[in-house]
Amino acid sequence: MNSLKFTHDTLPQRVVLDTGRVVERVRAEAAQLGIRRPMLISTEGTHEVADSLSAVLSPTEHWRKTVQHVPRAVADEATSAARDSGADGVISIGGGSATGLAKAVALETSLPVIAVPSTYAASEATPVWGITEARTKTTGVDPAVLPAVVVYDADLVATLPQDMAIASGLNAMAHCVDSLWAPKADPINRALSLESARALASALRGLAAGSGQEAREQALYGCYLSGVAFASAGSGLHHKICHVLGGTFNLPHAETHSVVLRYVAALNLPAVPEVAEALAHALGGDDALAELNLLYRDIDAPRSLAELGLPEDGISEAADRVMAAVPANNPTEATHENITALLTAAFRGDDPAHLNDFIEGRTR
Repeated sequence: MNSLKFTHDTLPQRVVLDTGRVVERVRAEAAQLGIRRPMLISTEGTHEVADSLSAVLSPTEHWRKTVQHVPRAVADEATSAARDSGADGVISIGGGSATGLAKAVALETSLPVIAVPSTYAASEATPVWGITEARTKTTGVDPAVLPAVVVYDADLVATLPQDMAIASGLNAMAHCVDSLWAPKADPINRALSLESARALASALRGLAAGSGQEAREQALYGCYLSGVAFASAGSGLHHKICHVLGGTFNLPHAETHSVVLRYVAALNLPAVPEVAEALAHALGGDDALAELNLLYRDIDAPRSLAELGLPEDGISEAADRVMAAVPANNPTEATHENITALLTAAFRGDDPAHLNDFIEGRTR
C-alpha cells in the first residue's frame, strides 16, 4: 500500500453566493472589513451595478477603464488614482479584467479587495496577479492580491451573451483540469478539481440550453472550486501557453483558454492514466478526452486559435516563448516539436484525439 504524503496550503477568504442581493451583500461585507472609502472598478456591463453601490458606499473613485491582460500603463494609472483618492479598499465588479486590475492595485498598495465577478473567470479565488508589458504577460503570486471577500450573484452573469458565458465557463474548466498536473498538485486540490469539472460540465450544458438561474449558480460554484484548486496547485502548462497567447498576441482571454484546454489534455492525459480515469468519471464517461470533445460539441464551444486572431506565422514565436516557461514536472516532457505541434493543431482546430499521431509524424 502506498503511503500518503503531501503539503497543502488553504487560503483565507470569505465567499458569499446570494442571487439578487449584490448591493446589500457588498455593503455588509465592506462594513465588516472596515472599508469606508472604497475605490470601485467596473467593466462594460457592470457600471450600473457599480453606480448602485456608489449610492450606498460613497466611493473615493469609480474606475471604468479596464483592459484585458492588465497593461502596465493601466495598472499604474489605477494604482495612482487609488492612492491619490485616499481609498481604503478596492471593490471590483466585472470579469477577469476588473479583478485583475484590482489585484494590480492591491499588489502596490496592500488594500483589501472585495471581488464581485460577472463571469466565470475564477481569478477571484487566487493570489495570482498578471500584468502585461512589451508583449509579455508576467504573473506572480502574492497573498496581498487575494480578494478578502468574493460575492457571487447569479443575476450578474445572466446578461453575459451565451457565447461569452460558454467560453468563460470553459476558462474555469481549464483551471481545474490544469490543476490536475500543476507543479503543486495534491490529493486535496485534485478532489476540488474533479468536483469542479463535474459541476461545470453539467452547468455548461445547462447554460447552452438556456436553463437559467440554477445553471448559473452551479457554474459559479464550479468556477470557484476551480480557482481554489488552481490557487493551491499552481500554474501548469495550459496556463503558460495561454499567458503567451494573450500577452504576446492579445488574444481574447476566455476564448483562448477554451481552445487550448483540449490540446493540453490530449498531450498530458496519456502520461497520467489514473488522473485520466478520474477526470473521465467526473465528466460522466470512460474517456476524458472523448467526454471533453462531446461537451464542446454539445455547447458549441470555440474551436481554433485561427478564429481568435492568432497569425499562423506567430506559432513559432509562441512555441519559443512557451518553452521558456514550461513547468518542470509536466506529465509529458515538453519539447519544441510537441509544443509546436500542439499550437499548430489548436490553430487549425484539429481533433485533439489525433494530436499524438500528429506529433509522431512531425518528429519522424
